[in-house]
Amino acid sequence: MDTMAVHAPLPGRPVGSAARSRRMQGFVLQSPAIMLLLVWSVVPLLMTLWYSVRNYNLLDPTQHGFAGLANYRYLLTDPDFVTSLENTAILVGGVLAISVGLGTLLAVLYNEEFAGRGIARLLVISPFFVMPTVAALLWKNLMLHPIYGVYSAMMRAVGLTPIDWLSRYPLATLVMIVAWEWLPFATLILLTAMQSLDTEQKEAARMDGAGMVAQFTNITLPHLSRAITVVIMIETIFLLTVFAEISVTTAGGPGVASTNLAFLIYSRALLQFDVGGASAGGVIAIVVANIVAAFLLRAVARNLET
Repeated sequence: MDTMAVHAPLPGRPVGSAARSRRMQGFVLQSPAIMLLLVWSVVPLLMTLWYSVRNYNLLDPTQHGFAGLANYRYLLTDPDFVTSLENTAILVGGVLAISVGLGTLLAVLYNEEFAGRGIARLLVISPFFVMPTVAALLWKNLMLHPIYGVYSAMMRAVGLTPIDWLSRYPLATLVMIVAWEWLPFATLILLTAMQSLDTEQKEAARMDGAGMVAQFTNITLPHLSRAITVVIMIETIFLLTVFAEISVTTAGGPGVASTNLAFLIYSRALLQFDVGGASAGGVIAIVVANIVAAFLLRAVARNLET
């Protein structure tokens, strides 16, 4: 009887009223975050959609009014847009191949005991803390400069002619710079995953006569598959918006040889002052990013279920 009395509703106050009161309190507490989310993300998205169907050029005030899908048609038929998509795919794929491939090998190596392992781990992780603009300037002026760069001095020392990397191989050079920035992230995540690997499995495989390659392909790599999937997902989301490295080193050139989708939108908006066309490019970039994110999330979900 006493227990029933404790859990019985208070007289004069219906149960539904108490539930509504709690929901209202929760809404009041969450409303600042909801308003911030609306102001921070939804409003800019709606403005981008609005300007993408408008004639709006900062240098030509006579261009105004509703444009419909003209901005999208112009952008989708522009050869520069196709080139920027190809460059974006090459940049993302190249950086993922280098960072995930080398990151896996470094994680396996740095998980072993050797003299100076702590210093080696610190050195391999340190580039991740360098800002993209600073990293691009270091590579452009210190490492890759055709006259006084480190690589040029090394080539002259062995009798070779220095190469102007940013002019002759702009996209490949950007892949190298961005991969250098993201290699520490992949190494850190995969090294953390390596430390959770059961050493008894490796010892048992070694006693059964399995070599290093067999241990890596049959034990280490399956163990790292989930971590690799997460690294690919996170890096892809950020690599789709690479901008600072391109702006500092090649400015998208020569021509559009190193222009990705993000830099193309920037050039349309702030170099050609075509706000309508840039907004249409932004909407297309959002669609592409969401499609890629959907596939990556499904891949991660499938990997976590196994």
